[in-house]
Amino acid sequence: MKSHPGGATTSSPAVGVPGRRMEELGADEALQLLGTADLGRIVFTHHALPAVRPVNHVLDAGDIIVRVQDGSALAALLATQQAAGVVVAYEADDIDPGEHLGRSVVATGYATAVTDPDEIDRYVRLLQRRTAGDASGATRIRPDLVVGFRLREGGP
Repeated sequence: MKSHPGGATTSSPAVGVPGRRMEELGADEALQLLGTADLGRIVFTHHALPAVRPVNHVLDAGDIIVRVQDGSALAALLATQQAAGVVVAYEADDIDPGEHLGRSVVATGYATAVTDPDEIDRYVRLLQRRTAGDASGATRIRPDLVVGFRLREGGP
């Protein structure tokens, strides 16, 4: 998206290019594709406003598992909600910046802290660190709604 001085935005020209189309994906296919992405973004509420953080993830039996930095806003939020969980969205995509072709998936559901020590150890081994700092736990997102789309060449 490009921003104009007056605050208006225009979509990328590639989306409106003849011969390109947006194809909606089924939930199962979308979740499978999300599992192949290297990095995603978790969206949660922080001080009544949306907050977005990049994280890496692993897909485990249909759940999205992420590591969260100790002491982070999301870790603090999860600690206060424990059993109930926190409503989050998780987005991962693979869109070529030059061709503007690829896919995007968004999963929405409840996030809870993983508390089983064996599971935590397993997830910590599976999820590579991407930043400095302690990330001693893991968070499980149980997706209730999964939507995805693919931008591809081809007519309507």
